[in-house]
Amino acid sequence: MTDLPTFRTLAIRRQAGNPRILRLTLNRPERLNAISEGMPAEIRAAVAWAEADDHTHVVVLDGAGRGFCAGYDLVDFGSGRSAHPCQQEAYPFDAMDDYAAMKGYTEDFMALWRCRKPTIAMVHGHAVAGGSDIALCCDLLVMAEDAKIGYLPTRVWGCPTTAMWTYRLGPARAKQLMFTGDLIDGRRAADWGLANLAVPPADLEAETLRLAERIAGVPRSHLAMHKLVVNQAMLTMGLEQTQMFATLFDGVTRHNPEGLWFRRQAQVHGFKAAVEWRDSGRPIPEGDDARARIADVERQLGLRPPSGPADTD
Repeated sequence: MTDLPTFRTLAIRRQAGNPRILRLTLNRPERLNAISEGMPAEIRAAVAWAEADDHTHVVVLDGAGRGFCAGYDLVDFGSGRSAHPCQQEAYPFDAMDDYAAMKGYTEDFMALWRCRKPTIAMVHGHAVAGGSDIALCCDLLVMAEDAKIGYLPTRVWGCPTTAMWTYRLGPARAKQLMFTGDLIDGRRAADWGLANLAVPPADLEAETLRLAERIAGVPRSHLAMHKLVVNQAMLTMGLEQTQMFATLFDGVTRHNPEGLWFRRQAQVHGFKAAVEWRDSGRPIPEGDDARARIADVERQLGLRPPSGPADTD
């Protein structure tokens, strides 16, 4: 058999007793497997390796430690003042620079969806924000009954770039989750048809492997054809065009007045405090109110003079 590759943010192994099942594990447990800048590309590289490996029939993706994935690592992507294209401090921001970076991450996650071999997300703990994007790019979703999935940043500072909620749930329930930012547990996810199975936490691995083993007995060519048929139906429904808009809008949510207010709150008070405000249901400042609060915070940060910028001819 071909030697397995090594990654910084992922662990990879063949399933003991069934080499047709390849196990990928998001492996940053000290950060709740939060997405670092290098993780999306490593997911894509691991999937490309699995696709080229003749022994692999099905891929199972899970997370190390206490949960599946807590979303983008906000230490890297939010609370500091980095020069990352997705956290531009220049005004006005360059929407195409942001789009190019985020579209790259989206395409990396979509490797799980495009792979000719079936992919299964096995979710325990939380799969939230960008972590839910990763899970929903997999073909099948198996969740612990008490696991949680959702996209909290739809309340402010985010739009799910993969746009999978609509295609996996239908428009009404997708709108409900995107309008509220609420999380749902594994039981509800299965009831709504988002998850294929919801099982007691103690049975999660066994039930996921039972499904994977059933799939692994099918010839690779048959699996590829069946997956292409279903994926083509989603493409015909406009998936790629929807993702283009969603990824562009995601950049807008991070740089419009509401998004910039949220980032400034995190920079002054810490991301925990900003997230607590976002998720509490407390009204989020918008428009001129957000702009005024931004000005106050920027004076605290020394980003503008106390009297504000002066216009001169």
